[in-house]
Amino acid sequence: MIALLRPSPGTSAAREYAGTMAGFWSGLSATLRALETLAADRRRLDERVGDQLRGLQYRLHWSSELLAGVDPPAGAREAHEELASALVDARDATGEIADALEDGRAGEAAVLEWRGALFRVRLARMRLVPRPPVRREPPAESFPVLAALATALTVAGVGAFAAGAVLVLWPLWAAGLGLVAGGCLVYRP
Repeated sequence: MIALLRPSPGTSAAREYAGTMAGFWSGLSATLRALETLAADRRRLDERVGDQLRGLQYRLHWSSELLAGVDPPAGAREAHEELASALVDARDATGEIADALEDGRAGEAAVLEWRGALFRVRLARMRLVPRPPVRREPPAESFPVLAALATALTVAGVGAFAAGAVLVLWPLWAAGLGLVAGGCLVYRP
């Protein structure tokens, strides 16, 4: 699940961390979705959503406290700390927007900064859980013209050699050997 955290045999700490983070994200994703929905439409932001923002701000605070209690494995420490910092920034930006809405001064710049803080949380998650590498299909092979030519030369050479041997015609026999040799030279795998 979490590529950075692929446990080595016998290591349960990475598995435990991955399970903890899965539970953490299941709770936080609904909060982020609600915040991003509000941040996406400037017209929804008025003094009536202030209480809703305060509740969502508390959930961000709770999530950052929960994250602080989790000990990441060595390979995930930096990304874990980045996520913790992003959560604190998102919590603070949400509080600033709620304050600005209560005072009637929520400007476009503040909303854009808030949206950026929410995006940073998603970005930190992506860095913590990298995507598996994309498997690229090998290009479709075209018809192996040289292989077909080599096969045709070899078959013709064997036929000419056999006919020359049966008819006791050494020039036909020699031409058959030449065709087989040509087939070997045309295609080399």
